[in-house]
Amino acid sequence: MKYLFFPLLFIATTLSAQPERWQQRINYEMNIDMDAARHQYRGTMRMTYTNNSPDTLDKVFYHLYFNAFQPNSMMDVRSRSIQDPDGRVADRIFKLKPEEQGYIKIQTLKHNGKAVQFLTNETILEVTLNEPILPGSSTVFEMEWDAQVPLQVRRSGRDSREGVAYSMSQWYPKLCEYDYQGWHANPYVAREFYGVWGDFDVKISMDKNYLIAAGSYLQNPQEVGYGYEDPAQPLRRPEGDKLLWHFKTPNVHDFCWAADPEFTQVSIKAQDGSTMRFFWQKGKGYDDQWQKLPAIMDRARTHMNKHFGKYPYQEYCFIQGGDGGMEYPLATLITGNRSLNSLVGVAIHEQLHSWYQMVLGSNESLYAWMDEGFTSYAEEIVENELIREGLLSGKVAVENPHEGSYDAYKSLVSSGKEEPLTTHADHFNTNYAYSLAAYVKGDVFLHQLEYIIGKDAFEKGLLRYFDTWKFKHPNANDVVRVFEKQSGLELDWYKEDFVNSTRTIDYAIESVVAEDKKSTLVTIKRIGLMAMPLDVVVTYSNGDQEIFYAPLESMRGEKPRENNTERTLLPDHRWVDLTYSFEIPEKMKKVAKVEIDPSQRMADQHPDNNVWEKK
Repeated sequence: MKYLFFPLLFIATTLSAQPERWQQRINYEMNIDMDAARHQYRGTMRMTYTNNSPDTLDKVFYHLYFNAFQPNSMMDVRSRSIQDPDGRVADRIFKLKPEEQGYIKIQTLKHNGKAVQFLTNETILEVTLNEPILPGSSTVFEMEWDAQVPLQVRRSGRDSREGVAYSMSQWYPKLCEYDYQGWHANPYVAREFYGVWGDFDVKISMDKNYLIAAGSYLQNPQEVGYGYEDPAQPLRRPEGDKLLWHFKTPNVHDFCWAADPEFTQVSIKAQDGSTMRFFWQKGKGYDDQWQKLPAIMDRARTHMNKHFGKYPYQEYCFIQGGDGGMEYPLATLITGNRSLNSLVGVAIHEQLHSWYQMVLGSNESLYAWMDEGFTSYAEEIVENELIREGLLSGKVAVENPHEGSYDAYKSLVSSGKEEPLTTHADHFNTNYAYSLAAYVKGDVFLHQLEYIIGKDAFEKGLLRYFDTWKFKHPNANDVVRVFEKQSGLELDWYKEDFVNSTRTIDYAIESVVAEDKKSTLVTIKRIGLMAMPLDVVVTYSNGDQEIFYAPLESMRGEKPRENNTERTLLPDHRWVDLTYSFEIPEKMKKVAKVEIDPSQRMADQHPDNNVWEKK
């Protein structure tokens, strides 16, 4: 078969690139028999698990995500009790009828051929082993389960509001991750996911009138009578009531698929050599937007590869489904009834998760900002490039595409609802605080980092981060260390203040005073609790400009000069000092304007007091 060499390629890549941290390994072999009339299925799974940790494991845990879609589940109660519930959920789970609810019921579970005890605790299966899994050993689990697909409420399910039959995400018993922090058996309450790197071999038997789209490599296109290799060819359905679809995916931490009788597919060979596939319900009024999407996403991928690292897989699927937009390995589920600009925007954002979640694989529950925030940052870069190239109508390219994120972050601060980025994704007091922290402050974290270390070191650091930590589950410290190594600067202070706390930045020009005929004294006041290096741009009466740069003492160095503007290096700015003064060795009449950070990359809460102008 065409794709058989990929698993070996990816395993070799992963195992040879782990000098700093061990991680577990898993292989899933699944057989799924769908009963579409009842919205139920029977699954069998053989799972080979390799314990690369130094620890002996006496228990293992699985996620049973579909169990969240039952009245009084943790997801249901949380949605009905939080002060600003997600409108897609609200009290919908509580109102589900028995035939609309979801479940995964484990029928049998064996470890190395012997039955083991297990307990279903809502969305977590707790398994007590008869024999421990020793460090460095591999072991086999065999499972049988029954499941019912819930009415689509959040991400997964059947019969979405757009009429897509099945959005199958978080649909199988998925082994919880065990890493250097221990087990991550987090119940499914609202948000994020974390998984073990591994290979998937999945066979799905389903009524033959359904077309299946998956984030995977289809192994038997001829047998299912579907022209994956040549989508222009008509469908050729074999005889019989069901078709067996066979998929394999190498080196991923999840597997999603969708199915619908009205799906159509368009596929292209992207400029980077990979195949892009687009699945949507044809004839629903938005065919034109979907038919224009492939060429735009091909161009978007080129920008993604250039700025953030090379996409490492051979396929990617954009699939109509879900409840908005949600990322998975090699695929995204996105709602389809959108304007072209909206469709492009969600497609860009979800595909960019392939960099910051599907390939890097950070723990979204603990570090949602490292995924959603970095993805939002990248989305703004790519979309601005497409606008500049004229591929998105009605929009104008801007110098700073992140300006909206800075404004939203300031709104979060002024709301009084901000919580530290270290807050677990499910534990934020409001959905508002979570969304703006993860998506917006995470975005600002990156763009502000460019201000701290300089544009050249930052752009090289982004690529270095991807190349260093792909397939390794990086944490917050790993991000900072990459940019420290790239820039030669110390950055732990930045993480401590901007990630671990809610301290904010606020500087003001307190005074500009002529000391004598030869110099002017500028005094800057720190109002916010967080200290930053200072770029102060002085404009003279003849229009010339000069940057007076005061590094933060905690940086143990300074960023390089970023442009051709003359720069004067000042003594370090210390975080304990509430004021900072420096002299401009010019006559007062020649100083026309003094401004702190005119690039506005520093997230100053009140930039209106950052400017002094001679009257």
